[in-house]
Amino acid sequence: MSRRRAEPNGGPPVDETGRAGGPVWRRLGGLALVAAVTGVGGWGFHRVFPGTELLLAVVPAATVPALVAALTWRRPLWLALVLDLVLWFAGTVPLYKGIAPGLLGDLADSWRALLTTLLPAQPEPRLLVLAHTLVWAAAVVGAETLTRTRTRVAAAVPGLVVYGVALLFGVDGEGSNLPLAAALVVLIAALALLRDDRPALWLLAGVPAAAALAAVALVAGPLLPIAAEPYNPRDDAELPPPVRVDSVSPLDRVSAWLQIPDRDLFTVKAAKPLNWRLAVLDRYDGVRWTSGARFQPTGGRVPAGDWTGKAQTVRQTITFSGLPGTWLPGAERPVEVDGVRGLAVDPGSGALLAASRPVKGFTYEVTSRVAEPSKADLLAATPVDDPALTAFPAGPQEAMFRKLAQQATKGADVPIKQAYRLQSYLRTSATYDVTAPPGHSLKGLEFFLETTHRGTSEQFASTFALMARTLGLPSRVVVGFRPGQASDGIYHVKSGHVMAWAEIKFDKLGWRPFYPTPGRGGAKDDHDVVSSALKESEELEGEFTQGTVNKPKAGQKPTGGGGRKPSAGPPLWVIVPAVGAGVLVVYAGAAMVLPWWRRRARRSVTGAERRVLGAWSQTCDDLGLKGERALTAEDVVARHPADISAHLRPLADISNFVRYAPDDVAHEAADAAWRHSDAVRQAVRARTPLKTRLRKRLLLR
Repeated sequence: MSRRRAEPNGGPPVDETGRAGGPVWRRLGGLALVAAVTGVGGWGFHRVFPGTELLLAVVPAATVPALVAALTWRRPLWLALVLDLVLWFAGTVPLYKGIAPGLLGDLADSWRALLTTLLPAQPEPRLLVLAHTLVWAAAVVGAETLTRTRTRVAAAVPGLVVYGVALLFGVDGEGSNLPLAAALVVLIAALALLRDDRPALWLLAGVPAAAALAAVALVAGPLLPIAAEPYNPRDDAELPPPVRVDSVSPLDRVSAWLQIPDRDLFTVKAAKPLNWRLAVLDRYDGVRWTSGARFQPTGGRVPAGDWTGKAQTVRQTITFSGLPGTWLPGAERPVEVDGVRGLAVDPGSGALLAASRPVKGFTYEVTSRVAEPSKADLLAATPVDDPALTAFPAGPQEAMFRKLAQQATKGADVPIKQAYRLQSYLRTSATYDVTAPPGHSLKGLEFFLETTHRGTSEQFASTFALMARTLGLPSRVVVGFRPGQASDGIYHVKSGHVMAWAEIKFDKLGWRPFYPTPGRGGAKDDHDVVSSALKESEELEGEFTQGTVNKPKAGQKPTGGGGRKPSAGPPLWVIVPAVGAGVLVVYAGAAMVLPWWRRRARRSVTGAERRVLGAWSQTCDDLGLKGERALTAEDVVARHPADISAHLRPLADISNFVRYAPDDVAHEAADAAWRHSDAVRQAVRARTPLKTRLRKRLLLR
């Protein structure tokens, strides 16, 4: 084995023959391992981009810098960096399938776009460029570190950083990164042995040992406490504001569609008839219903709703024939959509939106989850507390709506019974008439209730939702279509099948549909889904009448499949063997550094006033009151014992002075505020067990 010595001018290490980096096979092998570590770290983005398109972004980015380092290892560093920069730009050409003028803008916006995207993300160049650039930068730093320094594993650190970033961006994606973590352990161990100048025989013995350690990490990784509740940066990302999707609301089109009922809109291939939901409208200003949806891009996955119990999976293949607008129809609560480029979804309602208006013949597939709650679940359901969903526009009509709603639901002391009574009242007190005047303003609905008693589903659904709100039932209006005309398993939906209905949101149960629109012309309703829902309501009404079901007592939880108790976590000794794996180095480091960094930023902010407010915010965080900013300073002081309140009260006094008389705040006051904040922090730490503090820190809460 040749001995290595340093160049007199401080250059890379050389062996006794004068060759930098030792034998060529060691140098090239080290570069290959660095490229592999960086590539594996970049492949951690597979939970963000599950398709093969990620390979085009990761493989060149991991390998080309290693080749550049091998070719320029005795050349100036600036030459290698210039080549890497030029080749990085050239590497984006196949990614974009051409030269991209907005490359730098895409790179600057890509991280924010990914944090507001529901995974999996569409493998668009403007998003893939982030993974491509991170891997390329890590490969450059790692390769140059290996060829120009004597370090053993420092060259692998950039690849680990990329892996940590991929973990954060893909934390709620499908799949697992544990196999990649195990591969990283093996690769880094091989790199350490290779750089240690030991015989090749050591590699034969060391790599299997590292593989055994990686296997232990692979098994024990899911048992770690942070695996149960990892930090998700999307929880803190600022979502786009609600926007008006189309110039014409689907609810405004109901009456017009009914006037030309034979216009072909779309077809659905499905195993059973269902309502085809189009748009969800949850805001009402006294004139019209609009959508408060916050649409986020997605590669096809739709977040699950509130219901976690029994449900039926229904797959649909939908083909456009003449449906206007960019809303995409689908049954109930979609969970997956395939075949739509530029798809966006509202996580709250599950509503689907295309980036541009689909053309005739456009086809996509939707997988929906149709909830099947038991009667016990329905009867025990309680409405959620959401003021936005019970808001009623100011005006004289509110009293009239409330009075009619109370009359219709008289004697119903269970929320679900109130909803069914209200549905029955509207179905029997007015007539369905396609020639009725359109519109759903408060004055128009008042005219509908008191004078004409005629309307389409536009008026019936709107009236039901507003009357429900006066009873404290959170409601919204949904625009969709009846199943349509069936032919060989394909449902042909025409404009005359349009229908609006209302939904009420119950705790754990989610949104439940109600159909206040009566059958057409007094005949038997030709809608199987509505008929089934009405039969269900009649059966529940019968159970109330017979007294076979009692109103749930206060504090009683609904029965059925509304949720499961989480299983107890494993004991500490089970996860100890996984500590040495090093899989969670980046995560643990961020967990330890971020609170310190936040406190430092608050302490060093410009301006005495802002420093005082920062001290108060930091103290609230230390006391576990991060989500309770509405508490007054006196409320906070009253909650804590003497050893804490002794410093908390003067801090509260300084904070109150700054809030209400901020014109003359001295730096001495800010220094005093931080002294009290530090004292409160020390007192809280003394009272909190080490295990509890570590758990909170690791969960980034």
